[in-house]
Order: sequence, then C-alpha cells, then structure tokens
Amino acid sequence: MLRGLWLRGMCLLFVGFLAAILSGCGGDAKSASQAGAPPPTVQVAVVQQRDVSLASEWIATMDGYVNSQIQPQVTGYLIRQDYREGSVVHKGQLLFEIDPRPFQAALDQFKAQLVQAEAQVVQAQAQLVKAQQDVTRDTPLAEAKAIAQSQMDDDLQARNGAAAAVASFQATVGAARAAVEQAELNLSFTKIVSLVDGVAGIAQAQIGNLVSPTTVLTSVSQVDPIKVYFPMGEQDYLKAQKAHIGGTAGQVLPLEGVPLTLILADGSTYPSTGKVLWTDRQVDTTTGTIRVAAAFPNKSGVLRPGQYGRVRAVTENRHNAILVPQAAVTELQGTFQTAVVGPDNKVTIQNIQVGSQVGADWIVTQGVNAGDHVIVGGMQYARPGATVTPVPAPATAAAPAGGR
Repeated sequence: MLRGLWLRGMCLLFVGFLAAILSGCGGDAKSASQAGAPPPTVQVAVVQQRDVSLASEWIATMDGYVNSQIQPQVTGYLIRQDYREGSVVHKGQLLFEIDPRPFQAALDQFKAQLVQAEAQVVQAQAQLVKAQQDVTRDTPLAEAKAIAQSQMDDDLQARNGAAAAVASFQATVGAARAAVEQAELNLSFTKIVSLVDGVAGIAQAQIGNLVSPTTVLTSVSQVDPIKVYFPMGEQDYLKAQKAHIGGTAGQVLPLEGVPLTLILADGSTYPSTGKVLWTDRQVDTTTGTIRVAAAFPNKSGVLRPGQYGRVRAVTENRHNAILVPQAAVTELQGTFQTAVVGPDNKVTIQNIQVGSQVGADWIVTQGVNAGDHVIVGGMQYARPGATVTPVPAPATAAAPAGGR
C-alpha cells in the first residue's frame, strides 16, 4: 500500500514538472513573438510652405442697377397695355396708353386761341402804323401853328395806346404758344414709355382704370449689370482697407481692386466676376457692418432683383504660410495638436497654433516647420515616443486657394 502511494506521488510530481516546462516554453515563445513584431504603419503628409490667398464671404442681396417706377404724368383713363409683363423692354418702348381725345381737344382749342391772338397782334400793329402816320403828318403843322396843339397831343396819345396794344397782344400770343406747347406735351404723355432698358414688372393698373400722376403702373429694373448689396463686418472692412506688408499678417489687398465671386442660392458659382461700386458712408451701429454695393454683368438675365447669394473676395495674401492638413490636427479642450514623425520614426505630439483654413489645410503659425512629417492616417498609433512605419498618404485633389 505504501508502494502504491509512492508511485502515485511520483506521477503527480512528474506531471507538474512537465506542465511547468511547457508553460515556460509557451511564455518565452510569446515574448519572442512580441519582440519580433514590426512597428505599426501610419500615413503621413509633408508640411508645406507656400503663398496662399485668403477669402472672405458675405451674404448678398441683388437689386436692379436702376429701378424705374412707371407713373403717368397726366390724368386719364387707361385704354391699352402695350408690353408683356416680365419681358425685357427697351428705353423709349411704349408700355401704356391713356385716352388721348381730351388732350387732343385741348390742343385744338389752344391752337385756335393762338391764331386769334396772332390776328389781334396784326390788327394792333396796323393801328400802330396809322397812329404813327398821324403823328408824322401833324408834327410839322403843329410846329407851324397850323393846327391846335391839342390835336397833336391826341395823335401822340393814340400812337402810344396802339404801341401798348401791340405789346399786350404779343404777350397774349406768347401765352397761347406756351399753352399749345403744354397741350402737345400732355398729349404726348398719353403714351407712357420706358425710361430705361430692363425687365418690366407686373402691371399695377388695369385697362379702364382712371390713373393720375400718383398712380404706379409698373416698374422697370435694369438688370445688366445688376447690383449686389452685402453687409461687411467692421473687422473685414478694416482688414480690406489696410495694407500690411511683412510678418505673419501678409499683404492685405484693397477690396476695390479684388474681383468678386458670386455664389448662388443653389451653391453654384456665377461664371462672371464682379467689382465693388461703393461703400456706405457709415457703419451701422446696431449690426457693426457697413453696406457695400457691387455690380455683376448679367447678359443672360439669370440674376433678378430680390435674389440671395454669397459674395466671396480674396482680401489677404499670406507669404510663405505653413500649411498642415486638417486631418493631422486634433483639438482637445481648445488646444490644437498634431503628431510629428521624426527622422528616427518616433512619434512626437506637438502643440500648435492655427490660423485660417485654406481648403483642406490649416495655416499654422507655431509648432511645426516646413518639411515635417505629420500623421494623417492611423492616429490610434500616435502615442508619444512610439515607433511607427511612415508611408506617404494618398494624394488628394488640390484644395481651393481661398479660405477664412
């Protein structure tokens, strides 16, 4: 019995020893496997340094370059509309007609009065000639005492009266001619024409309505070019007007010399560029903005008053800006960081200061240098001091030149 117990103990001891050996061999194999694993692969991009342009955007409202309210200049009944609403009209094109018959009758009456006044002038001139003849005949007789002096006085009085009558009737002729001209003008006002080239709006009066100079018939807006208004923030305005050269501020361009790009409501870019016309005289104290007016060519007529869009302009050029892809930048509690892979393939976490965005990049003012390799893919391996295998990140489409 003792022999059996001894044999059983020896077996258990052998099994434990074998398990210990196998366990030790497995641990050594695992450690060896971990020690021989290659460093993780990460995608890196090279920090670029180049000149960039910074753009700003503002919400814009479109309006006619000229907005002309069409109103009659005489009172009368509307008898015809001679244009199609919403169509393009030209300067001098007939839009409406007012019943001309009362104005034609007034013109005929004033013409008759003019003829009558001219006849009165002729009659008065004939009387003046006769009076002058009497004075000429009686003057030597009066000097020779052949006639009474009272007769000579009567002749002189008659001549002066005839001259005054001529002057009075001539004034009447002038008034009659002015009345005829006014009547002709009023008659011409019965044909209401457009004063500008543009798009005519919906008619506000119907055929048969009695209209007067206070009645708005329609509006015509000149849309080529078209005006675009946008409020510019006070800071943007100051930045656009100053000219800083050197340092990180770069060179700021005057807004008046920069082409404007118009982004339409559907996100498309209008094909033609615009220019600034003027800026308002003051900053709105309630909004802190100043109103700016620009003009865009609009030969196709696609732009109409009342439309909204965004105006974009390059307002600043940065010389030798440091650009880091946005994918390489992380933000933690207001602090921006990027993972830099050094020449020894070790990772260093750098705090950086970022400026404006330019396309898919950040402008970095402090923390990295041109030529540094920053991790853009595989950020889970970006631990301080970790060894990685860097590979170039796939090329992406070039980012636009503008940004904020």
